[in-house]
Amino acid sequence: MKLLSILTVCMLTISIQAQNTYLHCGNIIDTQSGKVLSEKTIVISGNKINAIENGYVQPTNSSDKVIDLKDKTVLPGLIDMHVHLEGETGPKKYLSRYVDNEADIAFASTVYAKNTLMAGFTTVRDLGGSGVNVSLRNAINAGKVEGPRILTAGKSIATTGGHADPTNGNRRVDLGDPGPKEGVINSPEEARKAVRQRYKEGSDVIKITATGGVLSVAKSGQNPQFFLEEIKAITKTAKDYGMMVAAHAHGDEGMQRAVLGGVKTIEHGTFMSEKTMELMKEHDTYYVPTISAGKFVADKAKEEGYYPDIVVPKALEVGSQIQNTFAKAYKKGVKIAFGTDAGVFPHGENAKEFGYMVEVGMPAMEAIRSATVTNAMLLSMNTEIGQLAPGFYADIIAVDENPVESVKTLENVTFVMKNGVVYKQI
Repeated sequence: MKLLSILTVCMLTISIQAQNTYLHCGNIIDTQSGKVLSEKTIVISGNKINAIENGYVQPTNSSDKVIDLKDKTVLPGLIDMHVHLEGETGPKKYLSRYVDNEADIAFASTVYAKNTLMAGFTTVRDLGGSGVNVSLRNAINAGKVEGPRILTAGKSIATTGGHADPTNGNRRVDLGDPGPKEGVINSPEEARKAVRQRYKEGSDVIKITATGGVLSVAKSGQNPQFFLEEIKAITKTAKDYGMMVAAHAHGDEGMQRAVLGGVKTIEHGTFMSEKTMELMKEHDTYYVPTISAGKFVADKAKEEGYYPDIVVPKALEVGSQIQNTFAKAYKKGVKIAFGTDAGVFPHGENAKEFGYMVEVGMPAMEAIRSATVTNAMLLSMNTEIGQLAPGFYADIIAVDENPVESVKTLENVTFVMKNGVVYKQI
């Protein structure tokens, strides 16, 4: 029996040694300090970073693997706080809700997930779909599908007729009366039930639509759609279940109610006033700007037939404003968390957001930190992801140039490792 135990230990030791990978990195981005470090070796054991050594260290075990990234800049895997992996933009999007079944959505989501991972985003927060996003998360975690680590909201919570009411735009005969189970609430009591339903279904976070939306088939994109007491009921219940609350919000009044109600992140924030900015600073609320989505919908709104007529004026108005709002909020000192709203534009183009942020005054290193250490902290994973450091998951990407000097290089990721597994190497 004792011999068997010794053999087991020896076999485990050999197995661990066989998993060691040495990355020889020309530069690495230290997201904790905000510095670029040269000529480092990252040693990976299993799915975690074991050590970071000076110079190009050679392995001592013949079974270890060396990957040459000496002409690359290496970063921790990027984190996008706002994606929708169940779908993607297109002029047929509004028809697909009537013809696609759950299996169609699920198969398509696997493609979008892989595109996201190949773009260097190893962790994402999926902020609303049909619930297939919960199954997608589980399939990725089980190794059945290639994609980023997902924390998902499942189905967003709306009010009747609000952005994310699944019956918006339907024939009257098809409207029905969706309730908390479907993510539609109209009172604090229903709000609490909707949060508990999301927990029951396996959600990691809660998403509410605090104002009207651009792409929903409804007239207003700005009006507040929750009462303050409803939002407070949601955030208090979510806290009991260990879940953060994110609020989609374009209009200013809805944003203020969301901040006062206890949400942690404001998504989009298009028509944010200086008063709201000060309120966010006071309540330690983060801003997820999604500039990419705003610019994309404004461009596509100019193409006849791409969106329903009711959507077009909302898209044009938001697109012309959203980047300016980000610039003002950043200069005002509002805390920024990187997020794109991918799905509103093609998945895999998430890194364009960095360029839009830098264009209006955010230094490239700060933008990178917003997509790494900041987001990791918000996800309560700041000891696991967002940094290249011993003990962290081996979520590692590489690009050809130094992104601090040329941020657009992040749009062309040439190496992707997640959990110690290489998924892309050019």
